[in-house]
Amino acid sequence: MKRQFYKPLGFLFLGLGLAGIPLPVLPSTPFILLAAWFFARSSEKWHQRMLSSELFGPIIRNWEERRCISQRTKAMAIISMLAAGTASIAFAMESTALRIGTAVLLSIGGAVVLSIRTCPECSGPKEAE
Repeated sequence: MKRQFYKPLGFLFLGLGLAGIPLPVLPSTPFILLAAWFFARSSEKWHQRMLSSELFGPIIRNWEERRCISQRTKAMAIISMLAAGTASIAFAMESTALRIGTAVLLSIGGAVVLSIRTCPECSGPKEAE
């Protein structure tokens, strides 16, 4: 029963995480971590695919082993959200309500990313975003 419920949620959060890469108001890291959590409980095949990913594997391993994300991952998430979000607010939106809504969503996304514990520096290979 759990497997039938968790696997679709894994795909949903993986999709949101992938959408968060180009979209300014959607941080990808928390969604990727959620997808990995759901796949770990429903599909060993998909969990292993995520762990072997060059893009997401190091982030997921840090989270699963140490419950943290690297300083680089955190910085890249915040910088990309700020850059794309600011550009969207400044150049792509005319409505004040949309600008305010986007700023609120950026703030929430930033708060989520900042609330995740930062890993202490490790001697392993550098992590890719």
